[in-house]
Amino acid sequence: MKIGTPKEVFDGENRVAMTPDSALQLQKLGYDCVIETGAGLAAGFSDATYEAAGVKIAATAETLWQEANIIAKVRPPSDAEAERLTADKTLISFFYPASNKELMDLCASKGASVIAMDMVPRISRAQKMDALSSMANIAGYRAVIEAGNNFGRFFTGQITAAGKVPPAKVLVVGAGVAGLAAIGTSTSLGAITYAFDVRPEVAEQVESMGAEFVYLDFEEEQQDGAATGGYAAVSSPEFAAAQLAKFRELAPDIDIVITTALIPNREAPELWTEDMVKAMKPGSVIVDLAAERGGNCKMTVPDEKIVTDNGVTIIGYTDFPSRMATQSSTLYATNIRHMMTDLTPEKDGNPVHNMEDDVIRGATIAHASEVTFPPPPPKVQAIAAQKKEKPKELTAEEKRANEVAAFRTQTKQQVTLLAVGGALVLGVGLIAPASFMQHFIVFVLAVFVGFQVIWGVAHSLHTPLMAVTNAISSIIILGALMQIGSGSFLVILLAALSVFMAGINIFGGFLVTRRMLAMFQKS
Repeated sequence: MKIGTPKEVFDGENRVAMTPDSALQLQKLGYDCVIETGAGLAAGFSDATYEAAGVKIAATAETLWQEANIIAKVRPPSDAEAERLTADKTLISFFYPASNKELMDLCASKGASVIAMDMVPRISRAQKMDALSSMANIAGYRAVIEAGNNFGRFFTGQITAAGKVPPAKVLVVGAGVAGLAAIGTSTSLGAITYAFDVRPEVAEQVESMGAEFVYLDFEEEQQDGAATGGYAAVSSPEFAAAQLAKFRELAPDIDIVITTALIPNREAPELWTEDMVKAMKPGSVIVDLAAERGGNCKMTVPDEKIVTDNGVTIIGYTDFPSRMATQSSTLYATNIRHMMTDLTPEKDGNPVHNMEDDVIRGATIAHASEVTFPPPPPKVQAIAAQKKEKPKELTAEEKRANEVAAFRTQTKQQVTLLAVGGALVLGVGLIAPASFMQHFIVFVLAVFVGFQVIWGVAHSLHTPLMAVTNAISSIIILGALMQIGSGSFLVILLAALSVFMAGINIFGGFLVTRRMLAMFQKS
């Protein structure tokens, strides 16, 4: 079967759904690849590079749609493209079915199977196919680059002969994939970075990247992202009011604001209001990644860059991934290749549309002449962050009772051990001679004292402690020295060897001890 990629017809779209590298991988799955001439040119892939990878070049879009059994695109199909679908074809692309119902019905009426890459469920197994995350990652990175291009100062602070330059202060609203990418880029450029998200479980991720998480003085049980497919849920009016109050407090001190907050199938929530924009310093920059859905700042103009009366630049571009077409195409083509791997379990070039598979069923919005959107919830839920319950604070009486109970248990154990030990020693004394008992009691006391000494030492000091005791216990050297004056050559030889080996034991023990203890000292 053939996989084909047409040239994108959406105005300004530079991405392509197949790259030469992904084509090589698709051919290993048993597929033949075909691409419309010039489809990858805007992304930096010439027809020659495709031909070198074994991809057939189609002269026209009409030829490609006729030849290919599986069509891989970036943008949703136009009405004219949807009319070219037939019952034996499969379309893979971004689709946004919740807002494209008529287009979805048209595709279903043609009998084609449609896989929407924006509907891939957010479960662990499907991460390699998560095209939304791939594009959001690029958008977050590019947002910081665009902000820096429109910001009049350095990101990092500098002290030069010409004066001191303070670091830029960046606020990232929404710590999803795009937000985390923006945070990573901002901190790596040296800016003081703050981040906010309604999901408290992302605070650790934010702080691990070198940013400061903005907390609210507001107690509300937030719905876990795992229950909403990895996205933030709608906040209560009280929480939203506290959130806006915090942003108003931060606005005069922030140089760059990057908003990424989106809730699936909803208009973007307003998080940066007009009065916040007016409170910002001249030269400040706002990058609104939610511009396509109305914007988190309602002053944003989609696909445009404006400058407000007080000198704040608001960037509302909706094509950030397309502005990095080579990288975006590489990641998106890899996502599609992974989807095809799941669709081709035998690697024989024949797709198997298994509607029992969570990933394939979740992404399929039309199949066998029926609309299959919305999908059922996946059988495997996203892993929720486990909430750690705070240990109960004990009262003074409870602490005292626990201490008394522990003391009694320890005393009972010690008394039992002493009683058993005393009985054993008494039993041995009844049958053993007096000379043996003297040595036996010394041995028992040595074992008891040694055990108590070792038990009370920290585990990290056991090795140096054993090295010292090993050296001290080399009492064998005394016996060897006493025998070295014997008249027998064999006895002298054995005694000399004993002195030599015991000497190594002693000096080596102290040398190891010294080196081990040096590891615990500050240089």
